[in-house]
Amino acid sequence: MDDIINKFINSWRNVEGNVNTTANLFDWITELNKKTFVGITEAKLDNDAFWFYDKEQDIIRNKNNSFFTIVGVKEYVKDVLIKEQPIIIQDEIGFLGIIAKEVDGEINLLIQAKIEPGNINTVQLSPTIQATKSNFTQAHGGLASNYLEYFVNASHYEIILDQIQSEQGARFNKKRNRNMIVLVNEDVEIKKNFAWMTLGQVKELMKIDNLVNMDTRTVISGIPFGLNNEKVNADLFSDIALFNSLYKTNPINNLGKIYNKINDNKMFNDTRKEIVPLSELGSWDVNDNGVFPMEDADFLVQYYDIEIEGREVRKWQQPLFKAKGIATFGLIMKNISNVKHFLVKIEKEIGSFDILELGPTILWESTHKHDSNNDVDELFKTYVNDHKGIKYSVILSEEGGRFYHEQNKNYIIEIDEDELKDIPAEYLWVDLATLIYMIQFNNTCNIQLRNLISLLTI
Repeated sequence: MDDIINKFINSWRNVEGNVNTTANLFDWITELNKKTFVGITEAKLDNDAFWFYDKEQDIIRNKNNSFFTIVGVKEYVKDVLIKEQPIIIQDEIGFLGIIAKEVDGEINLLIQAKIEPGNINTVQLSPTIQATKSNFTQAHGGLASNYLEYFVNASHYEIILDQIQSEQGARFNKKRNRNMIVLVNEDVEIKKNFAWMTLGQVKELMKIDNLVNMDTRTVISGIPFGLNNEKVNADLFSDIALFNSLYKTNPINNLGKIYNKINDNKMFNDTRKEIVPLSELGSWDVNDNGVFPMEDADFLVQYYDIEIEGREVRKWQQPLFKAKGIATFGLIMKNISNVKHFLVKIEKEIGSFDILELGPTILWESTHKHDSNNDVDELFKTYVNDHKGIKYSVILSEEGGRFYHEQNKNYIIEIDEDELKDIPAEYLWVDLATLIYMIQFNNTCNIQLRNLISLLTI
């Protein structure tokens, strides 16, 4: 595996590509966006449609009871209601998988130009396969998923990553997908709307707003860099502190401290949640257009009429979650004794699989109030407002199959070493090797943190 990961490091460095140039890949996506028809309009509920509000069960579902349902959830602290909202129940585990192959001496990833109804810019760069169980079992009567056989038969290949990871805990209840990367050494047919690109090219394209989708970002965050610390050349890295964070640290040394904090928060957690019928959400209105908040909320649920050229099913109606504004996700980093460390936070979300996960430094919904922040929040705001220490700034979209035009501002900010020496109890400074090691296990690092990690460049 050491040699393979070194090849992935070389692929990470290669931002120009050896199969397709980065400029050609950008032109390819631009042209697809120009010529692909997508029609999406707000709609009233059609009770004869595939999706409908089931008044008897008091949920939103489809006629096959497949894909997902929308129900209500209430959260209590010591029996006091603190939050209620609609939430997506999707118990099935889908595939988010990337085929990797060494082409002319360089690792390339097979990436798909995929359309989702809620995408803000129609076509985005997606994993080789991005399919729910309902998709790949053809529960909706659509076409079979391309390249499914490589992931069903993954044991025939070199498995780089295979982990079941969480999705947005503020929108989904315990939702997870299987993140996979398989390295093959056989010829792979390049089908329509697929292309080879290096890891470095994917990361270059991630610098463009809303081009690389959430699912690609979560998969590449799990590439096990830092776990082969014997034969990596430091000269491959432009930032020696980042190299040290991956290859001069030992994740085992940190796990006890990290899990002690995680498990204390789980053990002494005094919140409980309850799944309820939609009509029991006292501050939400369920009507023929969707589910709408009557008070301040981060999102609403809207029905849409959708028509997309080239999809497995080309015309349908469904609900999508629509955010109110743009969220902000931020990751603060600094050098501690010439080792890059990242400030992560214990993050509790209403739909988390096991109460909480490690999240980024900043996870602010668009409705976040900025009048009662701690020292960490204040320092982050100061750096952003002063355009100081910003190593990465890009607007990225959430998954367009469930969310309509949902975007977030993503920042990676480097602060001075003497800042934030004292941090609130819910935060931890963690090196990159430890974070990537923890991504190799289920439900430890949330999707917002994984997506920010995926932005890092060599």
